Amino acid sequence: MSDQTAAGDPTRSEGQTPADVSVDLDAAEPATDERFSPLHDVHVAAGASFTDFAGWQMPVRYSSDLAEHHAVRSAAGLFDLSHMAEIAVVGPDAGAFLDNALAGTLSSIAIGRAKYSLLLSAEGGIVDDLVVYRLDEHDYLVVANASNREAAFSALGARIGDFDVTVDDESDDTALIAIQGPESEGILDELVTRDRLQPDEPLSTLRYYRVLRATFDDSPVLLARTGYTGEDGFELYVDPAVAADLWSALVEAGGPRGLVPAGLASRDTLRLEAGMPLYGHELGLDVRPAQAGLGRVVDTSKPFVGRGGVDPAPDARVLVGLTLEGRRAARAGYPVVTDDGTVVGTVTSGALSPTLGHPVAMAFVDPDVVERGPGLAVDVRGTAIPAAVVSLPFYKRS
Repeated sequence: MSDQTAAGDPTRSEGQTPADVSVDLDAAEPATDERFSPLHDVHVAAGASFTDFAGWQMPVRYSSDLAEHHAVRSAAGLFDLSHMAEIAVVGPDAGAFLDNALAGTLSSIAIGRAKYSLLLSAEGGIVDDLVVYRLDEHDYLVVANASNREAAFSALGARIGDFDVTVDDESDDTALIAIQGPESEGILDELVTRDRLQPDEPLSTLRYYRVLRATFDDSPVLLARTGYTGEDGFELYVDPAVAADLWSALVEAGGPRGLVPAGLASRDTLRLEAGMPLYGHELGLDVRPAQAGLGRVVDTSKPFVGRGGVDPAPDARVLVGLTLEGRRAARAGYPVVTDDGTVVGTVTSGALSPTLGHPVAMAFVDPDVVERGPGLAVDVRGTAIPAAVVSLPFYKRS
């Protein structure tokens, strides 16, 4: 799912090296009160640079975006995602309630599994994209984007109706740490060897989009094999009181394997390369799921809130991947144009890909552009940079 990140540094210019490029990160309306992760002091001690996101002070980078990006692709990166929203849905009708409230069918997933889904408005637009974990027969955990915490909680609460279910916001009682990259399992296994992390089952048996219960120093942990980077990895939901100890233990165990703390800037370039949508860029209330390539997430065989408006207009723009020539990155909002200057789309996310070495972008374009050959470009501050439509994702781990 797409955790949102904060606005990038507008003083950085195009044509810089990948290490210096600041990707477009989603700007959220700041909250009145500044909020801090339970790991804030740990990040300060590690020399992190911070950015404001929806009132949260979150680490955007520790060293360089490029170094942190490459560490995730080659070894492992450690992310603080404690600003995300965790909503418990519990009760005899929990599955049926979620089937009605969300676009997917959640009642059919097995205990210990997770599913990506969408929370739609009554008109069919995307309120948020979510990951839903089934923890027990009548016990689900819904994880929403940070800046959509109130919108998601409010929308779910308004849909309870006659369902025998409770919906509780547990965000303030939950810290979330993600470890992502090919060395992730080995690093967690090192904590198992040290008797600090004790999963109910061996980590090797935990497949993608599965979750199991564990303890860390006798404190409960939900351990999920999920992530938002295009790499193998895990997300650990823990009590905020033990988050700093868990973070330090992972840094110690992972250091010899190349693990580094990583900020939200590198997380954004990682998800972009993996073709994963970001709320506020590729997703929003004005976007229907099929436009963003998420038609597969919607189960049209059942009724749900937003079902009547889920189909986009025939001429609605659709999301595509673009590769650009040269090294100048396309940014969100830049026009996609034909060779005669006609605007046929708009870039939603773009960066000079650290892994691939050339610029990549996602954009909403007119439907007839999808099959177009030569003759497309992105208007980068008055210069038409040749671009080609490509299939997503840009990067897929081997």
